[in-house]
Amino acid sequence: MSQPRGAGPPRVVIADDQTLVRGGFRMILNSAGIPVVAEAADGKEAVAAVLRHRPDVVLMDIRMPEMDGLEATRHILASRPGEQVRIIILTTFDLDQYVYEALAAGASGFLLKDVSPEHLVGAVQLVRSGDALLAPSITRRLVSRFAPRPGGPGALGGDLSVLTPRELEVLGLIARGMSNAELAAALTLSEATVKTHVARILGKLGLRDRVQAVVLAYQTGLISPGPPEAG
Repeated sequence: MSQPRGAGPPRVVIADDQTLVRGGFRMILNSAGIPVVAEAADGKEAVAAVLRHRPDVVLMDIRMPEMDGLEATRHILASRPGEQVRIIILTTFDLDQYVYEALAAGASGFLLKDVSPEHLVGAVQLVRSGDALLAPSITRRLVSRFAPRPGGPGALGGDLSVLTPRELEVLGLIARGMSNAELAAALTLSEATVKTHVARILGKLGLRDRVQAVVLAYQTGLISPGPPEAG
């Protein structure tokens, strides 16, 4: 009998056109007890690997031959609408211009390719649990540089008027990078209540996850990117 999805360690597909990158990530994940069920050297291979192996998490490079990571992300999420495959975008220190569009398309976050082994393992486990992988300082810079105009490419729909004042407050704090624990402390609520608020926000706005909630909060002007941070 096959193992139920969600039980045991997350199953991972690694998509990157650099053999050394794939091998390094595989070694790190395997040593942490996280199985890598397939590797892909381009976007087409990534889509095929996901369809065949049904992983929990995909580590997806952006710049690959045949089909880039952005298009592959769109194909994967469109082909498995009822399943919770999570995609983490891999990028370099200079913030690839396509990362924002990948987040808007439904990717669950992004990692720098020089990530530490501990952070890589933690990131895979985090997104598998349904949370978003967002570094507030990087997110602000990313959104301020690349956020499309409302209605433009990569823009999300969503009418914030359907939210209650408390839900708007929670959305604003999510967009500033707060975790559920931080939200609970800031609002003097239990984490269970915070999770309920987050679920209602996503449901009312028709959003996939917290990443899309962040994107929409910036696109609608609910909050504005802060001034660029040093470094």
